[in-house]
Amino acid sequence: MKRKKTPAPVAAVCQLRDGRTHPFGALRGYVPLGTSEDRVYRELREGIPVLDAAVGKLVRLSGGFRVECREQAAQRKIDEFLRTVPCGRGQMGINNFLAGYLDSLLTYGRAVGEMVVAGGKLRAVCWGDVTALQIEEGENPLETVIWGPDESGRLRPLPYQQLLLFTTMNPEPAHPYGVSMFRGMPFLAEILMKIYQTIGTNWERAGNVRYSVICKGDENLDPVMAQERGKQVAQEWARAMEEGKTGTVRDFVAVGDVEIKVIGGESPILDSQVPVRQIMEQLVAKTGLPPFLLGLNWSTTERMSTQQADILTSELWAIRRTVEPAVEKICRTFLALEGLDNRVEILWDDISLQDITEEAKADLYRAQAEKARAEARG
Repeated sequence: MKRKKTPAPVAAVCQLRDGRTHPFGALRGYVPLGTSEDRVYRELREGIPVLDAAVGKLVRLSGGFRVECREQAAQRKIDEFLRTVPCGRGQMGINNFLAGYLDSLLTYGRAVGEMVVAGGKLRAVCWGDVTALQIEEGENPLETVIWGPDESGRLRPLPYQQLLLFTTMNPEPAHPYGVSMFRGMPFLAEILMKIYQTIGTNWERAGNVRYSVICKGDENLDPVMAQERGKQVAQEWARAMEEGKTGTVRDFVAVGDVEIKVIGGESPILDSQVPVRQIMEQLVAKTGLPPFLLGLNWSTTERMSTQQADILTSELWAIRRTVEPAVEKICRTFLALEGLDNRVEILWDDISLQDITEEAKADLYRAQAEKARAEARG
């Protein structure tokens, strides 16, 4: 007689946000999710505002969704849950969870979340810091085990793996850890930051104008007299410049042939517009967004063509398909713990990137063409 398996207990506390950030752990035999690239990707977002804006735009353009259930009771329950579920950091609602989850997915190529269960009910859903965790492949390629630090800082498998959410973007055959949207950008971003830093340095030097005052005709003076004359000219020049700070115009009067030049005025500052635009075009192309959505006016029109809208729509649908399994798992788990039919369908909001008027005209023209064809056949 087979013995029934005792069901695994469910978590009553949050596993990913325990507040401990102990830097040490047993690393033997496991592949880290957090690598040196993660810090580079964070600094890319901090150093280049266009990239930070691109992540925010993609998250918002991905839009929201609704869940369709088989039973009316399950529909009411799931609608209320998705609207009011706590997701940490003072946020409520599944859309706020999805925003944080997508942000991590786009930045690092992977995202991790957790379903917090207490009293046999799903009470909260939160996302975690994927760079603080490690992953181990299971007995077969379809299984993964997420490891995190315990109270002593040692890495251990998190006890309730069935309540964890793990998503990767564009995983490669060599490893399943996903690819960041920023991969391939650090080299170009380094050049761009050097240009910007050089521009700032040059303006510090050339913007704050420094003068060279040369007194000529001192060849016949003895060194003491030449030095005294130089001091007098310097004092008069200092007074004239000091008066200029208060808005008073003061003439500079000196005896002899005095030549005044701006130091470095003959050296032109290199034009950075062309190289900066070339690099920015590469970075923006990697995001998949039209430049004008990021505040870059490179073309004469600020409207997307039909082809651009279709390409962007396909990019957004790819992001949606990546996170849909995690969303579906949350909904199924909630309904199962409520004792309801957990068969659900995720229905995403329509992506509207085209002019509504133009779309209506296109529909009208198609209807008129179909009507004309039908009349011709009749």
